[in-house]
Amino acid sequence: MLTLYYHPLASYCWKPLIALYEAGTAFTPRLVDLAQPDDAALLERLWPMRLFPVLEDGDTVLPESSIIIEYLDLHHPGPHRLIPADPKAALQVRLWDRFFDMHMESPVQEIVRDALRPESRRDRQTVAEQKEKLDRAYIAAERHLAACDNDSWIAGAFSLADCAAMPALFYAGAIHPFYAHPALSEYFTRLTRRPSAGRVIEGARPWFQYFPFRQGIAAQFLA
Repeated sequence: MLTLYYHPLASYCWKPLIALYEAGTAFTPRLVDLAQPDDAALLERLWPMRLFPVLEDGDTVLPESSIIIEYLDLHHPGPHRLIPADPKAALQVRLWDRFFDMHMESPVQEIVRDALRPESRRDRQTVAEQKEKLDRAYIAAERHLAACDNDSWIAGAFSLADCAAMPALFYAGAIHPFYAHPALSEYFTRLTRRPSAGRVIEGARPWFQYFPFRQGIAAQFLA
């Protein structure tokens, strides 16, 4: 039996959760609360970086959300692949996975970390720079999506890249909205209507109260 060590609020944990729900793969969710010493010690034993998610499958222990999804696609595949067999198509999927992690998730995490600091230690310049990065990422994604078919996902069929996009856009939009980008906004709406994404959001809902930008989350996701 697969075990996923995760936290429902953590955006990088949403990626493999979406993949698992897409595939209909049975797994045991193991919530890790780093405020609890035993949980923190458990996660450190599994992965010395003490970061989630971590997947355990018998003797195999894998960290890193993208790697976990690659592993699931190889060893516990669902009805459709999340990384295409065609190498060229797979490159596009991996490109957009990296795009959302590096150019949306990373700025979001910097902004959240700043918000969690005491007021006296907050850095307005860093926050402004991270929002500028988000603006550039929104423009790049908007251009790409505007050139795609209306019902297309970010790299064609639903894939690893879309698993990365949903949490990145969910939290980025709560902090620095992208309403001015219609193709990106429509894509995000379609993502959140995906049943696998809906299950992830539902599981995270009780924890949204701890997100420092909770007021930016759309009311439909809080109800």
